[in-house]
Amino acid sequence: MEDEVLKIDGLTLHYGGSQILNGIDMRARRGEITCVMGTNGVGKTSLLKAVSGSHRYSGGAITLSGRDVAHAPAHVLAQCGVGYVPQGRDIFPFLTVRENLETGFACLPRDERYIPDEVFDLFPILKEFLGRRGGDLSGGQQQQLAIARALIARPSLLLLDEPTEGIQPNIIQQIGRVIEHLREKAEMAIVLVEQYFSFAYDLGDSFYVLERGTVTLSGRKGEIDRDELLRNVSV
Repeated sequence: MEDEVLKIDGLTLHYGGSQILNGIDMRARRGEITCVMGTNGVGKTSLLKAVSGSHRYSGGAITLSGRDVAHAPAHVLAQCGVGYVPQGRDIFPFLTVRENLETGFACLPRDERYIPDEVFDLFPILKEFLGRRGGDLSGGQQQQLAIARALIARPSLLLLDEPTEGIQPNIIQQIGRVIEHLREKAEMAIVLVEQYFSFAYDLGDSFYVLERGTVTLSGRKGEIDRDELLRNVSV
């Protein structure tokens, strides 16, 4: 499929003797938001880490825009267009906002190493705080910085792990608007791991529910019943 950015087939992942992911099949298309849902500990973060190259997986295949990227390390996947915003944000607390953003330059050619104006259009507070240390920002501001840093490299696949976690409601709304804007531009596929059901359901175009490392329910919005989806992701 022409707009299919991410294709996962039969992905398995182990930690020591424990199998965390068991034969995951998933697709993510350009201009769409693919939501990965489920309770704590079902493998959602492990899935994103495998796709981003942060964790080595045991078996299966990952294809990015038609290119086999099996077991490629994180820096290679970043160069291939994978932008990853991890749970917990992982900003550098002692670097300024500008320096944090500039860490996104690493996978770009020298002539593309600049901060696009759109970053500040999406997150105006970051322009105001360019000289402030990352560790001095609020949790919501740090989340905005983490997303902005991922966008610096102009990804074709954006992975977002729990972007609403610990964030105040007004910032959650802003982040939701940013994600919608990125979808409407249709330049990337977005994979969203999220436990805040309403946030995920309102944004999502397709859904994958994980339970014990296995996809137990999947479908596109309109094909999958909202109440059934909610039941499957509730404790």
